[in-house]
Amino acid sequence: MRYFKVIVEKHPEGYVAYPMGLKGVVIGEGETYEDALADVQSAIRFHIETFGLEALEAESPVLDAFIAEATVTL
Repeated sequence: MRYFKVIVEKHPEGYVAYPMGLKGVVIGEGETYEDALADVQSAIRFHIETFGLEALEAESPVLDAFIAEATVTL
C-alpha cells in the first residue's frame, strides 16, 4: 500500500484530480469531488499496472501542498 497526495481542482464543469509522486501524467475527473478522487485512484492503479513500479518516484519529496494567491502586475 502506498499513499499519494492528490490535488483536486474545482472547475465550472466538474472536478479534476492529479496525484503527486508518479512519473508521467495521471488525471482523474468527475462531477463531484468524490467522483474525481475515485477516478484518480483507479487511474493510479492502472498507471502502475501498465508501467510497473518504475512509474513511482523513489520517495515523494512533497510533505504537504498549499493553495495561495499571488498578484502580478501586467
